[in-house]
Amino acid sequence: MNQDMVHPTEKRQNKLRLADIAKRAGVSTATVDRVIHQRPGVKPHTATHIEAVIREMESSLVGAPRNRGPRGQLKFDVILPKGVNSFFNNLEQQVQAVSQEAGEDIVFNIQRIEGFNPSALARCIRSLVGKTDGIAIVAIEDPTVREAVNSTVDLGVPVVTLVSDLSNSRHQGYIGMDNRAAGRTAGYLMSRFVKSEGSILMTAGSMSLRDHEEREIGFRRVLGECNARLPIIARLDDHDDYRRTYEETREILQANSDLVGIYNIGAGNRGIANALIESGRQQDIIFIGHELTSFSRQYLIDGTMDVVIDQNPRSEVEQLKKVLIELNGDRSRPVDFALGQVTVIFRENLH
Repeated sequence: MNQDMVHPTEKRQNKLRLADIAKRAGVSTATVDRVIHQRPGVKPHTATHIEAVIREMESSLVGAPRNRGPRGQLKFDVILPKGVNSFFNNLEQQVQAVSQEAGEDIVFNIQRIEGFNPSALARCIRSLVGKTDGIAIVAIEDPTVREAVNSTVDLGVPVVTLVSDLSNSRHQGYIGMDNRAAGRTAGYLMSRFVKSEGSILMTAGSMSLRDHEEREIGFRRVLGECNARLPIIARLDDHDDYRRTYEETREILQANSDLVGIYNIGAGNRGIANALIESGRQQDIIFIGHELTSFSRQYLIDGTMDVVIDQNPRSEVEQLKKVLIELNGDRSRPVDFALGQVTVIFRENLH
């Protein structure tokens, strides 16, 4: 712990009051006092947050700019869930490519954390305060994450959401596609493609992700409007683990001979495809999923998948770079957060 920061000097006492620090940090004055004097009884992540608040407030008082790298280099951080999700692995590659093309003036650091864990995401956000010029997160709808975002923005660090948005927070904006429109598109296509009565299976990573929630809302709404003879019999939450998706889909296929359609909201296309192929029903069941990857491309070609609803990760990362640069410039100017296009891909229009 930085001794100069945690032990108050006369200069600090004259400039910063415990009450002001506590208000900015969202804690009690007693907690701030414990951190400053290195007394026990404060959780490590809370102490780190308070220390960051003090640094930021001191910098503001003396008018010091945020620390930059060589020649005013901007450093941005992108927090992504780790694991076997092909889309996020592809997104990481696009972030790396854009960072390399930007040269030495802009650097993107990638943080991979445990997926669907709001505490891990909140800790990672807070840990970057004072070390970054902007943060992009795949948001989880959770009060812990919302508070971490709000306090980080209050400290002057821009935060934007990527792929999945966060409601009722003070983040600067969202980069990604209109997920409710994507779900409505899937519902419309399912209602048009299925020619017989039967049941529909829906799979998702988790409803803690707003993009998954919005896709489900759109899908259910349009499917119900267009084809009431296609009831949704189950929704599986698989945490984007294709192995878990495979096991659960196989059980559903065995128990439901009338299954005529599957809509996969999240990752897990591999698991569903393997279960369909194993059952021999891949040509009989309409399978609609998201994100064009090497796996979903092959499933389109061999007919296991019928439709892939795609977003363009390269375009999203390019917009992310532009937005974060603008947020580090003139804050009085509006920043454009245009929604990305919903792209529908069939075997016939692959390129």
